[in-house]
Amino acid sequence: MNDMQQNQQKITLNSLEAFDAVIKTGSATGAAKLLGLTQPGISRLIAQLESKVGFSLFYREKARLFPTDEAVALHKQVETSLASVYRVEQLAKNIHQSHVGHLNIVAPSSFVAGPLAEAVASFLKDHPNVKINLDSHSPARACELVANKAFDCGFIQLPENHDNLLCEPIISSNLVCAVSSSHPFANARELQPEDLRDESLVLLGQGRHSRRRIEHAFLQSNVRLKVRVETHTVPTACTLAKHGVGISIVNKLIAQQFQNDDLKLIPFKPEIEIVYGFITSTSAPMNRLTQTFYDHCKVHFSQFMDSCGLSKK
Repeated sequence: MNDMQQNQQKITLNSLEAFDAVIKTGSATGAAKLLGLTQPGISRLIAQLESKVGFSLFYREKARLFPTDEAVALHKQVETSLASVYRVEQLAKNIHQSHVGHLNIVAPSSFVAGPLAEAVASFLKDHPNVKINLDSHSPARACELVANKAFDCGFIQLPENHDNLLCEPIISSNLVCAVSSSHPFANARELQPEDLRDESLVLLGQGRHSRRRIEHAFLQSNVRLKVRVETHTVPTACTLAKHGVGISIVNKLIAQQFQNDDLKLIPFKPEIEIVYGFITSTSAPMNRLTQTFYDHCKVHFSQFMDSCGLSKK
């Protein structure tokens, strides 16, 4: 028997559905109504299936179709097979609609613990069957991981020039001064480098974009930085400021979660905007799930900035 003859003898999904429907309704007319087909169409499908399996599937008694013993035995497996097919169809639909899948995301630790965690939580509420791996690394390492497709996407502070990355600005904020509520500046409307001339400062480590811009602002004002503590995280800087170690100049987007009766956030002037970008690899287009997450983040962060009075990019 050649391949064409073998293909011609394969059992079709339509014939199995017709078989299942006739057993459940007891008639070709009922099966036709159930499947949205014609009664002659159902009869043809049953005849095709009988031809394939080599035995009768039904006998008629008082205008009703009853399954033969062979049909009853066959139907058990047909039900299982049809259920599997329907599960595949539903899975494909969910994949198409980005309701299932696994997403790997990387970002700086402060960003992960702050606005990103909220974005992920709201995304998972809408997509309960999606699994997410949320990891934190240094900006340089995060870029390499995303560029090499070890992670689907990431978030980094811009600007970032990497030949193998696509960067889309997605959320922005400004620098503020984190000040202990007991400090004389706690009620200030804004603080400038001249105001901080004699103040001890708590700053994030050198080499960061924001640190270079702070240094430039002080240089332009002819004010020397008096750095008492350098750290690598906004939470640590805010905690030190709260305890009066010094005034910290930090990203409002991250720092606002630590603002309370003991810690005040005062606008820093000149205004320094911090922009975070959504990064993906140039080696392949975003998959459907990553695109859905990106679209969700755009809406979520836009609403987040509106509620917090942050400037938009």
